[in-house]
Amino acid sequence: MKIFIKVFLAVILIAGSTACNDKTDEMGTYGYDVEFFASSKFQPLELTSADGQARVLVVPALQGRVMTSTAGGRGGVSYGWINYKAVSEGLVNPQFNPFGGEERFWIGPEGGPFSWYFKPGDEQVYANWKVPAFIDSEPFDIESSSDTEAVFTKTCALNNASGNEFKIGVRRAVKLLDKTALENLLGVKIPASVHSVAYGTENTLENLGTSAWTKETGMPSVWLLGTFNPTPTTTVFIPYNEDFEGRIVNDEYFGKVPSDRLIVEDGMIYFKIDGEYRAKIGLPSGSAKDICGSYDSKAGVLNILKYTVPEGENDYVNGQWGPQEDPFGGDVINSYNDGPTETGTIMGPFYEIETSSPGAPLVPGGKLTHTQYTIHLEGSFEDLAIVAREVFGADLGKVAKAF
Repeated sequence: MKIFIKVFLAVILIAGSTACNDKTDEMGTYGYDVEFFASSKFQPLELTSADGQARVLVVPALQGRVMTSTAGGRGGVSYGWINYKAVSEGLVNPQFNPFGGEERFWIGPEGGPFSWYFKPGDEQVYANWKVPAFIDSEPFDIESSSDTEAVFTKTCALNNASGNEFKIGVRRAVKLLDKTALENLLGVKIPASVHSVAYGTENTLENLGTSAWTKETGMPSVWLLGTFNPTPTTTVFIPYNEDFEGRIVNDEYFGKVPSDRLIVEDGMIYFKIDGEYRAKIGLPSGSAKDICGSYDSKAGVLNILKYTVPEGENDYVNGQWGPQEDPFGGDVINSYNDGPTETGTIMGPFYEIETSSPGAPLVPGGKLTHTQYTIHLEGSFEDLAIVAREVFGADLGKVAKAF
């Protein structure tokens, strides 16, 4: 409730452009967000299932970003976190426009010698950090669209923090999955009483230049970030490879995460998500599997992210700012819980789940694709527990009571 009140107060400050035309579209519903974007500077498109219940809201002007989705039609719960004030104001910040959305396309690494977010020679601190315009303020071109799929393209030229120039082509396809495709993906029968929405994105980088991308020049990676609404009853849970001999989880991004917020045991990581404590975790290559979940026990919502992890040894870019011992010892998957910074300010609150491809070692004309599926399931504990057990080997009761 506290989250909705904060967002509501922010929206009141916005001019009448945020008002919904349909009084039945209350804040927190998918219909509200459809009307909000339709009256904004960023015109959306929708992907819709045959029965109109599963819907995905995509914004071409924001890099083909999935802003939100629902399993319950216009009156259903809206799953993505949206910064209504930022969207209403538009593109006003040359450094970064934090619009939110439940899946946005970025490229890695964020920090280190091959960063795209700092100029060569600049100290890697927030004052010098800047998100490249092509993944922040520039639209993607619509290659094609239908009721269930939209394809976007973009080309750009960028220099990394080592001064190396890259010419990059991007192709991003967003596709709504029907129930049969979802069950085939997860390898489980979804109970009839469970409402679901699922979509996949294929995100391809192409080397449009004349030189190869190597570990000596830097290699871009696909970096997908999803922002969602935190609650006191939400827990992120991530399975890990118990045979992995290295560090299972990096929990020191913003200082070590305390034990009352992070549990690592018996092949599963549990991370407390309440939007009240700023913390981030990540799993490196070898530790990470290809799936992650979050569960809101009060709302009865199970969220699943499934993504591609190539076999064999891969070089994942290191996103941490400043000097690095290993620029290719980065994480495969991350989760972030928002909370007050040292100054007491807070951007959300929201929580994030992020996945990355390996760095792309591409010759001219070469391509790398990173695929991710986002799934939301609403239902009873008993029904969702069946899915969690079959898909994750997880005890959903243990997830619910972890903190």
